[in-house]
Amino acid sequence: MSDFSFEPTGRIFKERAALLEEWTPDTLVGRDQELQQYHAALQPVIEAETPSNIFLYGKSGVGKTAATRFLLDQLEDSAADVDRVDLHTVEINCDGLNSSYQTAVALVNELRDPANQISNTGYPQASVYQFLFNELDKLGGTILVVLDEVDHIEDNSLLYKLPRARSNGDITTARLGVIGISNDLSFRNQLSSKVRSSLCEKEVSFSAYDATELMKVLRQRVSVAFNDDVLDDGVIEMCAAYGAKDSGDARQALDLLLETGDIARERNAEQVSEEHVREARERLQTDQVIEGISNYSLHGQLVLWALTLLEEQDETPARTRDIRGPYEQLCDREGTDPVSDRAVREYLAELETLGIINSTEINRGKGGGKFKKHKLNQSTSSVKAGLKELIGTIA
Repeated sequence: MSDFSFEPTGRIFKERAALLEEWTPDTLVGRDQELQQYHAALQPVIEAETPSNIFLYGKSGVGKTAATRFLLDQLEDSAADVDRVDLHTVEINCDGLNSSYQTAVALVNELRDPANQISNTGYPQASVYQFLFNELDKLGGTILVVLDEVDHIEDNSLLYKLPRARSNGDITTARLGVIGISNDLSFRNQLSSKVRSSLCEKEVSFSAYDATELMKVLRQRVSVAFNDDVLDDGVIEMCAAYGAKDSGDARQALDLLLETGDIARERNAEQVSEEHVREARERLQTDQVIEGISNYSLHGQLVLWALTLLEEQDETPARTRDIRGPYEQLCDREGTDPVSDRAVREYLAELETLGIINSTEINRGKGGGKFKKHKLNQSTSSVKAGLKELIGTIA
């Protein structure tokens, strides 16, 4: 029997935690232009002036939250040495908070003592707002309220009231600034004009990282995370190139570098090589496919399962009409009505966009017409792993 005892090797990593999301660097690299704009928008705070409301937007993983924490840490340190500035920051992640009511409750409870919390139900919305304004005024000074992933809030009520709280007389002693952070590039345009004019007083757009910027981010982490001289030449460049090509997402590039180091340690390698990067990328892409499928809609999963069954029977590439039969059989087993042919085509188009299937258009001219044939673009094992919960319920 193999020996499964644990012994530290210390061979690859010096401080592996430096590659994790929660690690905050002393300086933020690769975001100079965005930091300059953001810094200017926060300057009124240190001048003891009413803070600006700031809206940050850009796709996930481009440094919005990291920049916020970095600059607010700097601002709090500076404010501690300025007598006229009494600064407080309150941060809420709105993921899972679907309404202004829920977000206001979360803010009240963040500001209150744990023994004096309020429940998520049972109060009129106006009362919850009053609780919130009372807590803000009680805290006093300058308060920055950070609403990360603000696009999860489905109504505009709180986003209208918070930025205008002082001008509307809802708070009298505190000076309030709101920082909204959104991964949804279209969210700003979905806001009503009155909300947009106040919440988006100052805007900072975060673009995707390019390969050069990602190399700066990775080198900063490598100097802390890995032992000296353990990375082969080209490892950082390859991780940065893949990150820029795939999404421009620093988090994904860091995850790739972390997985690369883990594979090297798993292999008892002395060095981290480009081959480890390739294997890590394949693993992560498989994990992302599985997660994407498992979070997909029911009928989208059923369409994909039908195509997978055809793939296993060596009957792909398959026309959309050939997928219809096994799809309807699966719907019958699931106890749900099938969607229209048009909806099936739309699901197949989405699956192609996600990189899960590959679709080829065939044009046979006037007599034969145009149609698409579809096949899996991922292994059947990966697809079935993503469909595992659905398969388990109706297999």
